[in-house]
Amino acid sequence: MRMLHTMIRVLDLEKALAFFTVLGFHELERKESESGRFTLVFLESDDLEDLHELELTYNWDQTEPYTDGRNFGHIAIAVDNIYAMCERLQEHGVQILRPPRDGRMAFVRSPDQISIELLQDGEALPLQEPWISMPSVGTW
Repeated sequence: MRMLHTMIRVLDLEKALAFFTVLGFHELERKESESGRFTLVFLESDDLEDLHELELTYNWDQTEPYTDGRNFGHIAIAVDNIYAMCERLQEHGVQILRPPRDGRMAFVRSPDQISIELLQDGEALPLQEPWISMPSVGTW
């Protein structure tokens, strides 16, 4: 058995694509269904050693945000440098909900409020400001 992909529904395809591009994904394939009125966009991680796919499902007629499904949980992504990734996300307007105070873990949300866990690949980095003093906000 092998995992194929994780699917999430998105309200604004362009915002979702921009967010996941910042995280290090690129578009692999796109399928549009005029009769079904949806677009599927498959993204692949840029890490050649771990090619995980995300499927973004964009339903053309959806006008209201999707509700949170607590049974989903979150997507976890290993990053080379947790501090650099959090800085990069902030530069693109993403709020860090759970800062990497421990040098190892942070949480953000996608434009569709999907919880994304960022984990430092390997050992935790040495503790560093402003992260160790930054409080958590919201839910993640």
